Amino acid sequence: MSSTTGQVIKCKAAVAWEAGKPLVIEEVEVAPPQANEVRMRILFTALCHTDVYFWEAKGQTPLFPRIFGHEAGGIVESVGEGVTELKPGDHVLPCFTGECGDCHHCKSEESNMCDLLRINTERGVMLNDGKTRFSKNGQPIYHFVGTSTFSEYTVVHVGCVAKINPAAPLDKVCVLSCGISTGMGATLNVAKPKKGQSVAVFGLGAVGLAACEGARMAGASRIIGIDLHSGRFEEAKKFGVTEFVNPKDHDKPVQKVIAEMTDGGVDRAVECTGSIQAMISAFECVHDGWGVAVLVGVPNKDDSFQTHPMNFLNERTLKGTFFGNYKPRTDIPSVVEKYMNKELELEKFITHSVPFSEINKAFDYMLKGHSIRCIIRMDA
Repeated sequence: MSSTTGQVIKCKAAVAWEAGKPLVIEEVEVAPPQANEVRMRILFTALCHTDVYFWEAKGQTPLFPRIFGHEAGGIVESVGEGVTELKPGDHVLPCFTGECGDCHHCKSEESNMCDLLRINTERGVMLNDGKTRFSKNGQPIYHFVGTSTFSEYTVVHVGCVAKINPAAPLDKVCVLSCGISTGMGATLNVAKPKKGQSVAVFGLGAVGLAACEGARMAGASRIIGIDLHSGRFEEAKKFGVTEFVNPKDHDKPVQKVIAEMTDGGVDRAVECTGSIQAMISAFECVHDGWGVAVLVGVPNKDDSFQTHPMNFLNERTLKGTFFGNYKPRTDIPSVVEKYMNKELELEKFITHSVPFSEINKAFDYMLKGHSIRCIIRMDA
C-alpha cells in the first residue's frame, strides 16, 4: 500500500486560469479517490487538438480554472472502494471516454459508446459526488473529460483506465489515449480495407496520419492523402501515403479527381477534418458496389450533409466512428501490444518533447502547425 493512500497529495499541475491564456504551474491538492475511482501518478502526457480547442473556449461555455490533458501514461498510486481490477503500481493509460461494462453499449460487441462514461466536455467534476478532486487553497479546480493529465497526480473513474503491459514505454504509448487510436481504429475497425485495396484519407493531421498508418498496417496498395497543405505530403509518406491530392490544385470536385485516378473510385475513404465538404467528398469518392466511407471529424453543429440518394442506392456505404470503435479497457491494451510487436510505429508521430515546466511550448508548436504530438515529461 502506498504511503499516500487515503491522504491529500500536494503536487504540481499546469492550471488554465483563463481561456486562451498560458497555463501556470501551480502547487495543487489532489484528494484521495472515492468509490470506483483511481488516483494515478502521470509520468508522460501529450497535447491533443481537443485540449487546445477547449482551452481556447471555442463554441462553448468556459469552465475555468481547469486542468486539461487527456493523452497520458502513468502508474496507479491508490484505488477507491469497489476497484478490484487495478492495484497500486499498475501501468495504465487514462482515456477520455469509458467502459462501465454494464450498459447496453458496453455489452454490445458493436459499440464503444458507454452510456455512463461517454465523453463529456462540459462536466468538470467527478460522477461520484459532483465535486472536483483538485483544489488550490480551498478553491476548486475543474477536471477536463474526466482525465486532467496536465498534473503530476490525477483522479479518474476506473472505467476510463486501461491497464497495459508494464514493459511498454509510457513515453511512447501515452499517445494511444486519443487521436492515434481514433484514426487507426477508423481504418482497421470500421473501414476494414482488404489487403491490396485503395484507401483515401482526407486530412493529414495527427488523426489522419493515424488513419494512413492503419491503412499501411492493413496492406493497402494505394493510400491517397488529401489535404489543403501540400507541404504535408513529405511527412505523410512516412505513414504509407503513396499519392497526394490538394483540392486547390484542381478545377473540379476532388471526388471526381480521385475517381479518375482510381478507375471509378477508391475502395475505402476515411475523413478526418470535420469539414462538411470533405465528408461529402469522402463519401462520393468511393467506388460504387462496395466502397465504404468513414467519418471521423466532428462537424459544426449547424452543418448539413447533402448527397444524392443514388449514391446509396448504387451500394456505397457511409459510416461514422467514435474513438476508432475501441472499448478503452477491453481494446486499448491490445493496441499497445501492436506497438510492442512492431506492427504499429509510434515514434514517427512524436515530433517534439518538452519538460513539464515548459508545457506552454507544446501549445506553441501545435498552434503553429509544427508538431504532430509533443510529449510532456512530468518529471523534468
